[in-house]
Amino acid sequence: MDQQQTPHPAQPGAESIVCSHCGAIAEGPPLTWICSVENGSRHYFCDECARANIRAIEGRLDSAWW
Repeated sequence: MDQQQTPHPAQPGAESIVCSHCGAIAEGPPLTWICSVENGSRHYFCDECARANIRAIEGRLDSAWW
């Protein structure tokens, strides 16, 4: 999948957050999503993508390797 860089919102709920892996959209602050900083850019991942790739996340692999 193409990797999308999602900017960090200025204020919680100020804009929608998009999962960098599957494209899911969170309305408001996604409390259960994870945020990863890769090469200086923030990437957000939804619950499902985080669960499916937990070993790679714990191994600190960049999302490009998933």
